[in-house]
Amino acid sequence: MRYKKIPAQYHYFLMNKASGEVCSTVSDSHHTVYEHFSPELLSSKGAKLHSVGRLDCDTEGILLFTNDGKLSDFLTRPENKIEKTYFVRLKNRVTEIQQKEYRQKAEEGLILPADKKAAEQKSKGAKIVWRDQNECEITLTEGKFHEVKRIFKSLGNEVIYLKRVKFADLELDKNLKNGEWRPLSEAEISMLKKQARQYP
Repeated sequence: MRYKKIPAQYHYFLMNKASGEVCSTVSDSHHTVYEHFSPELLSSKGAKLHSVGRLDCDTEGILLFTNDGKLSDFLTRPENKIEKTYFVRLKNRVTEIQQKEYRQKAEEGLILPADKKAAEQKSKGAKIVWRDQNECEITLTEGKFHEVKRIFKSLGNEVIYLKRVKFADLELDKNLKNGEWRPLSEAEISMLKKQARQYP
């Protein structure tokens, strides 16, 4: 797409989302990620501040916010293949032989089991890098419902901790505590816009 110059009133933030918070503006049973922003930011002129995609309630990690609708749309379209990397801790230990099998099957794509509102469906390839017998990082380009959890369920395991550590070329800021956020730097904003310009 042709990316036009964005006026100064557009905002770009990076949050370290805390577990137990939902990515919606209102919830009867949970705190929401929007409670961390001032009313002034949420009600700024123009498009409303919103999260770029979502993370599950029990998932932590990097979450972007903006009121730049064009950039948000680009980053969330599956056909643009924006990479998202998650740190995963599994319930069951995985031997070296099993780790190789996990990697191969994930790269080939798996049949994801049905989960609540999502029917059984095929995943696209994902890359797994092992850190330990029950810890790894997985990188994918989709955003299917509970996708990481369903991938490992299909492999016969269970995710007990999940944290997104990278989105596009942005890495989670280790200086941010759970629930804290900061504005993106000019360099980070330019990097995201540069990615957008690569597509017609």
